[in-house]
Amino acid sequence: MESHIFGRSTAGSLPVAAQGDGCYIIDTAGKRYFDGSGGAAVSCLGHSDADVTAAIKGQVDRIAFAHTGFFTSEPAEELADLLVEHAPEGIERVYLVSGGSEAVEAAIKLARQYFLEIGQDRYRVIARRQSYHGNTLGALAAGGNEWRRRQFAPMLVETSHISPCYEYRGREDGESAFDYGQRVANELEAEIERLGPESVLAFIAEPVVGATAGAVPPVEGYFKRVREICDKYGILLILDEVMCGMGRTGTLFACEQEGVSPDIVTIAKGLGAGYQPVGAMLCTGKIYDAIAAGSGFFQHGHTYMGHPVATAASRAVVKAILGRGLLPKVRDQGARLKAELENAFGQHPNVGDIRGRGLFLGMEFVEDRETKAPFEPKRGIAKSLKKHAFEAGLICYPMSGTIDGARGDHVLLAPPFIIDDAQIDEVVGKLDTAIRAVF
Repeated sequence: MESHIFGRSTAGSLPVAAQGDGCYIIDTAGKRYFDGSGGAAVSCLGHSDADVTAAIKGQVDRIAFAHTGFFTSEPAEELADLLVEHAPEGIERVYLVSGGSEAVEAAIKLARQYFLEIGQDRYRVIARRQSYHGNTLGALAAGGNEWRRRQFAPMLVETSHISPCYEYRGREDGESAFDYGQRVANELEAEIERLGPESVLAFIAEPVVGATAGAVPPVEGYFKRVREICDKYGILLILDEVMCGMGRTGTLFACEQEGVSPDIVTIAKGLGAGYQPVGAMLCTGKIYDAIAAGSGFFQHGHTYMGHPVATAASRAVVKAILGRGLLPKVRDQGARLKAELENAFGQHPNVGDIRGRGLFLGMEFVEDRETKAPFEPKRGIAKSLKKHAFEAGLICYPMSGTIDGARGDHVLLAPPFIIDDAQIDEVVGKLDTAIRAVF
């Protein structure tokens, strides 16, 4: 029967997901797929968590929806309390939305309104090349993913993009990792000076870069220098943890490992673990107080923000991450998965880099390991890897354009936090099957 769904692609038909079983998705034909990327780093608890589904059912029985223009709700209040209790220093308020793009839009608009409330007409945002911050027009403009930006470029608000912190590609011979990080961080100061400090309101960055570059972690000291520069010019630091946050890198907030606190942080994906569409923008008390002492109204909003069922699910998810010892498990199993990837592919002639943090790992593919030369885009390496892995029963997240939006290929792995040792072997084995088929 012909489908009336307007899907992501008009080519071909997809299997129908019928059931979830821990780390697996089962289609209507009975085939089991190991969810090695958590969809898009979403399904951190797997697909059949009894506590989360019970929380959803219980909330639906009480009240499913109450508009936040009229009411708050118990699960929303408790989720906000829980997040602030474990948030970076200074973060005091939680703005609940339905996904990552909404969270980033809210963050950028709040940054703009904050400066207006304190009497400064700042409007420029600085971001990084090879970043991704969402698909709505404001978030897309902030992002540095050229492939996603290209056709919408005339509609995007002007945003400056500086170099990413991408050690594998950017660090020069003889340059220490620390010095490299300081060099690319200092590009932020140069860009602020070029634009005029009085016009710049925020710098936005992913602590560990996700889909666009494949789990690229910063070098030590990079974000501390970024924080210093933002403080020097009175600019807000927005950290986008939509993909890398909520335990994915081994701490609840990824920025904990950098020793910095943002002014605004965005979360989604692992916040709801896929059980409900949800996201959040968190900000400092200083920003909230400026609104409260000024207009008293954040000129923004969505119908489903603070949704009781979504926040009940999220509250259960965050309690599970914190209460079941999953953060140390992410660190331990992440280290084991990375070691197994290095054992299997560390000397492969077409694997240039294996990187990441916790259960957020990436492999970059090259035509030549010595020169780091990428494959020609027409080879379609990422697309082919996805196809062969899926046929082998592994869901992973390959992407092309790793280097500059056109060249380079990588695969991103972000399995559920409940992955066991045998399943790590399964992921590596199925990935090996795909890599052998492609190369």
